[in-house]
Amino acid sequence: MTAPSTFGLSSEARNLHWLLTNLVEEVPGIQSVAVVSSDGLLLLSSDHALNTQARETGRDKPTGPHGSSADLATIVSGIGSLTIGAAKLMQFGGVKHTMVAMDEGSLFVMSISDGSLLGVHGSAECDMSVVAYHMALFVGRAGHVLTPELRSELRKSLETASAGSTR
Repeated sequence: MTAPSTFGLSSEARNLHWLLTNLVEEVPGIQSVAVVSSDGLLLLSSDHALNTQARETGRDKPTGPHGSSADLATIVSGIGSLTIGAAKLMQFGGVKHTMVAMDEGSLFVMSISDGSLLGVHGSAECDMSVVAYHMALFVGRAGHVLTPELRSELRKSLETASAGSTR
């Protein structure tokens, strides 16, 4: 994982970066992680170089591998929206988490707070129960600090990093 610069960020934002780094480094098989706001904007990511590349203008698509956090954020937002709509239609209450097992990997989406979502792209070899457990730990630690102010700060830090790398 390429560590982002956390210089100038609040202690809460630095703590979230630290929690995300630990999630990626401690859980075998995690390939990409994204925290997405309720309106689908990427707030926090595990592979910042690919996110910057995906945002650059003048490119049809990023040259990074499938499953980069920029792609993951889009998928997480879509799956989150779909499952929330299904839960409302079925009158089953809120969505806690969604897991998709595929031949060559897994996708996990978990609600954090106020509509924010944590998305994880795992390899085929990852243990789904271990990933889900560590995601729940992340959500438990991050959910209470992910305020509107912190979401705004994280979004601005991504935009600043992206603008700085395109110069």
